[in-house]
Amino acid sequence: MLLKTKHFGEINIDEKKIINFEDGIPGFENEKRFIVLYEGDDKSPFRWMQSIDNPDLAFAMVDPIMIVPDYDGEIPKEAVEKLEIEKPEDIMVLSIVVVREEVEKISMNLKAPIIINTKNNKGMQVILDTDRYSVRHYIVDELQRQEVKIGAGVDTEEKRVYSGRR
Repeated sequence: MLLKTKHFGEINIDEKKIINFEDGIPGFENEKRFIVLYEGDDKSPFRWMQSIDNPDLAFAMVDPIMIVPDYDGEIPKEAVEKLEIEKPEDIMVLSIVVVREEVEKISMNLKAPIIINTKNNKGMQVILDTDRYSVRHYIVDELQRQEVKIGAGVDTEEKRVYSGRR
């Protein structure tokens, strides 16, 4: 399937990889179909969740475990049932990244991750029942510490985040 996007131009995607969000995403309830795109290789913590139906809508995403290695939250039972999750290895967890002009204020939402069942391509955003995580977890320091390990980081002089390719 050919998909037109604002950030990536026209790309060819596999329709079998389209993720369906039955209720949309909070704030974007009418957007129900997305695809996860990788910039560079899949070892980078960064991904893009591109809307299938709105070429202008793409969320910067990050695998929270690659930034916060001890990240652990219990997925609500309702979400497990709705997504028809049978095994933990069928789950992809992503956090939405908010990129700001001030690089040091780039943050990720650890409190409300996107949960995707990779077996049936159903997804939803959930709110974890814990005070351990916030919706605004600043990531620049972690990226700089892990730059060599994950091939991604922050260039504070150029004021940009990069994802393995420079």
